[in-house]
Amino acid sequence: MSESSAEAAVEAAVAASSAVSAAGPASWRRAGVAGTAIGVVAAGAAAGVAIERLTVGRGIRRKARLALDSAGPYGALRGTPGMAAADDGTELYYEVDEVDEVGKVGEVGKVGEVETDETLAPRRRRLFGRRTPAPVTVVFSHGYCLSQDSWHFQRAALRGVVRTVHWDQRSHGRSGRGVAQTEDGIPVTIDQLGRDLKAVIDAAAPEGPLVLVGHSMGGMTMMALADQYPDLIRERVAGVALIGTSSGRLGEVNFGLPVAGVNMVRRILPDVLKALGQRAELVERGRRATTDLFAGIIKRYSFASRDIDPAVARFAERLIESTPIDVVAEFYPAFTDHDKTEALARFADLPVLVLAGVKDLVTPSEHSEFIASLLPDAELVLVPDAGHLVVLEHPEAVTDRLADLLTRVGAVPAGATVGGYGSTSSTARRG
Repeated sequence: MSESSAEAAVEAAVAASSAVSAAGPASWRRAGVAGTAIGVVAAGAAAGVAIERLTVGRGIRRKARLALDSAGPYGALRGTPGMAAADDGTELYYEVDEVDEVGKVGEVGKVGEVETDETLAPRRRRLFGRRTPAPVTVVFSHGYCLSQDSWHFQRAALRGVVRTVHWDQRSHGRSGRGVAQTEDGIPVTIDQLGRDLKAVIDAAAPEGPLVLVGHSMGGMTMMALADQYPDLIRERVAGVALIGTSSGRLGEVNFGLPVAGVNMVRRILPDVLKALGQRAELVERGRRATTDLFAGIIKRYSFASRDIDPAVARFAERLIESTPIDVVAEFYPAFTDHDKTEALARFADLPVLVLAGVKDLVTPSEHSEFIASLLPDAELVLVPDAGHLVVLEHPEAVTDRLADLLTRVGAVPAGATVGGYGSTSSTARRG
């Protein structure tokens, strides 16, 4: 590890320790341990950015980030906005992309380019053939520390072809902060997220068949929906896609760390995150000061491909960086408690796609294999050279399989598939 990278790791550890110590004398005694744990997590990422820090100056790196932010079109797609009210009053933001009718000018499908029926028709045929899709609404639920924009490639591919709903989970993206959390101090639970999804469905797609698509925490949200609203699943859900997610046992994930490191992280990380959340302003300043280190951590735990498009990698950074540290802290304990294995039975009679990156360090592919083992008729797809953010890393593989799922539910003609859309890496390939 270079001296500058090591310095960045130390800065992050000191920021964590300072935040913990500010919480009280008891926490102070754990500050050194907290710093060590954060350092263990940071070490691998710091090593990964060491060469870059030796050869490229801080100012040049900052300018490169700004250039990528201004040039990258990712996350720029917008639909018809709406707001749903959760059961505790939290405002949940969603957007709807409608099906483009024949002869009607479509929405803006690419930045700076308006799609007419003439430009949309070839893409519609490539995706689904020549027949008009059935009136199915596809509801996309995003993952932890992300937003609806993480579905950029899938949204672009399906835009105008099938009705879609994209929403931001509470305290993420454009949705409001969780009222129960900020006003009543009630912890976030996966069950609460399931009720939030029901509120969005009631507001944005109150009638007609549904296809539910979830990545990571979004998949867990769908399991909670199924657990609490079995009638909805039985009567309206036509298909399900569970991407890079887990039905439980997340406390056993080692995040690619050595045994000693992961045991330390499991033991104290909840307390550390809670303390960091209480000192959000201080931590956010430290976060900005160690941008390169956090970028390395994000890349390590998001992607597996070596030649991921820098603009896509930067887009992922922006999504994750936009999640305040106190929100990160609020949600983390919910994953330890998450266990919706029994709820998977609600999906047993439906067409189901289970997809994961083989090199996912956050929700390992073994968790997807376990889900598929409980759903014998599910299609299991393991994408090689893919990490946790497979929806951004290999979007073509994901969108292809989603199109296949829509074919299975009868929303599109048989034999249709996706070809040649949305590759972000020269090593991208179908799973």
